[in-house]
Amino acid sequence: MNKSNYKRTVEYINSITTIKPKLAIILGSGLGKVSQAIDIKAKIPYEDIPGFIPPTIEGHSGNLILGYIKGVPSVVMQGRNHFYEGHSMKEITFPIRIMKLLGAEILMTSNAVGGMMEDFEIGDIMLVTDHINLMSSNPLIGPNDDEFGPRFPDMSDLYDKELIKKAKMFSLSNNIKVYEGVLTALDGPCYETPAEYKWLRSIGADAVGMSTIPEVIVANHMGMKVFSLSLVTDLGVPGKIVKISHEDVQKAANAASTSMSKLLLGVIEQL
Repeated sequence: MNKSNYKRTVEYINSITTIKPKLAIILGSGLGKVSQAIDIKAKIPYEDIPGFIPPTIEGHSGNLILGYIKGVPSVVMQGRNHFYEGHSMKEITFPIRIMKLLGAEILMTSNAVGGMMEDFEIGDIMLVTDHINLMSSNPLIGPNDDEFGPRFPDMSDLYDKELIKKAKMFSLSNNIKVYEGVLTALDGPCYETPAEYKWLRSIGADAVGMSTIPEVIVANHMGMKVFSLSLVTDLGVPGKIVKISHEDVQKAANAASTSMSKLLLGVIEQL
């Protein structure tokens, strides 16, 4: 996408609201209740925003919300697009570029994952400390815009340690069980086979999903701090693997939404 596309989108959003966000959030699985905590100043359907794509997946609303969360000016994606829907990597990460250009310095995300730690149970929360990109493409492939970031960005410190520390402290004082671990992502839309889970565990992954990593790569490229939560909605642990459906994932996300949302809001309160 050329610069005029980004400029047109930013100008459109700024024509609707004067909010200058410092925080960007992608309300993925488990964070639905965060929207209730937003002092909303503007709510824009994706189909109205140049360059944004309405989600096709059930459970992803498709609105860009601007307002305040715990006093912090924020831009919130209510629903995301996925690579498996047939969009390009640049298309699904276009909103990340826009949120940064609007002023956001921090990106917070959530996702549903298959958990592969032996102790994991459905509904557990993992603080992402690192990732392994196993998707078949990368959003930075193609010409590089040096104004966005370097051609070869460093990836040694993707997930902000201070934000993780704040989350751990909040979880301890509020009796919310959290794990720390490594996220990986495959293209989807299939859930993983037992053999794939076995291989993923062998290379050091603790959870596997179908999103987030492209968004984090682009956020890192633009110098944003990143904080990501993964919600365990199915299990890739020997003896615990069962058949899974999208409805099962949605049920698990809804059941964990109170603790997930409380944790994220607790971190935002400390910004």
